[in-house]
Amino acid sequence: MHRLTGSSYLNPCLLRMVFLSAVLCTSWFAHTARAQVTRVSFSPRSDDAGIVVRLHTSSRVQAFAEAPSSDAENSFVITLFNTRLDPLRVTAPPLDPVTSYRLREDGGHTTIRLALDGNVVETSSYRDAGSTDILIGIRTQSPVDRARWVLDTIVIDPGHGGQDLGARGPHGEREKDIVLAVAKKLGAYLKQLPDVEVVFTRTTDTFVPLNERGRLANEAGGKLFVSLHANSAPDRRAQGTETFFVGMHKSDAARRVMERENEVIRFEEDASVYEQYSPGDLVRLQLAQSAYMRHSETLASEIQSQFRDRVGRRNRGVKQAGFYVLWSASMPAVLVELGFLSNSSEARFMASDEGQTYLASAIFRSIRAFKESYEKGIHD
Repeated sequence: MHRLTGSSYLNPCLLRMVFLSAVLCTSWFAHTARAQVTRVSFSPRSDDAGIVVRLHTSSRVQAFAEAPSSDAENSFVITLFNTRLDPLRVTAPPLDPVTSYRLREDGGHTTIRLALDGNVVETSSYRDAGSTDILIGIRTQSPVDRARWVLDTIVIDPGHGGQDLGARGPHGEREKDIVLAVAKKLGAYLKQLPDVEVVFTRTTDTFVPLNERGRLANEAGGKLFVSLHANSAPDRRAQGTETFFVGMHKSDAARRVMERENEVIRFEEDASVYEQYSPGDLVRLQLAQSAYMRHSETLASEIQSQFRDRVGRRNRGVKQAGFYVLWSASMPAVLVELGFLSNSSEARFMASDEGQTYLASAIFRSIRAFKESYEKGIHD
């Protein structure tokens, strides 16, 4: 029997060379082994409001990005970086509203272009939590939904009222009176639009609980909810307008405005209903109403632009906060702060007939532009 002797072992230098080669080889394969698109499939969404396109991949795609269409085609384009097309890939036929699609590999990246029909409302891409696949969600609206979301019912909510005076100005101005006057002027403008019904949460000096206002809007079949308020601050130099939509506040200033508007629940007989409104609930609300929030933000931006350009108000921006009055409105909803009653000049402007006309007209123009754009996006 042959026995190994010391001279029979591999030389240490040779061992190091073999090990180094193995490491380099492994690193090379890891670098060159890209994810591959192995299959494209289509399935209806669980809510029957569109489809999901699944890009099956052999391993995790490190990065991907959506891109606008470069031509007149109504399309959705997404690029998967450092991803190849499997030569043996399986591609299913398209499912409405995708009319056709193309896959292309260029420079080590794969691009998928989906041609869409005119019934698409929203598209988004995201990773599948249970696999390495990339999903494309395409939301559509049925003819019934399209009719439902024509902005034909607009709810105007004059804040405060009754025993709730709201903010007060240095010359006796009261928020509840100013916002009601602006609301009535705004309603008169909106009624000039064809096929638009205007609903008020209050038309007199009465108090309406915050959560009741959203419920009234829902029961009226509201498609848009606009709550009007006037601001106040310890610093009497503070001035300007700001418009909010529901969400987590991102500044102390937004939090203070929210707390001041929310504290009116002290006038309500049963404030326990608001105990359910926790930060966690607000996060879940944001997820559930993501489509409404996007439209709310668009309208808020339009209102702020009109205030700045047409009325000469200082633009304090579009902000998010957890206003109770917006929580229960199942539609795009904004809360408008018309100015600071604590500022003597702004208080006089908001209390004047001319100032109220300018403010109402600016909000009307904003809603009209938003309505035209919104409905064009649905029907085109």
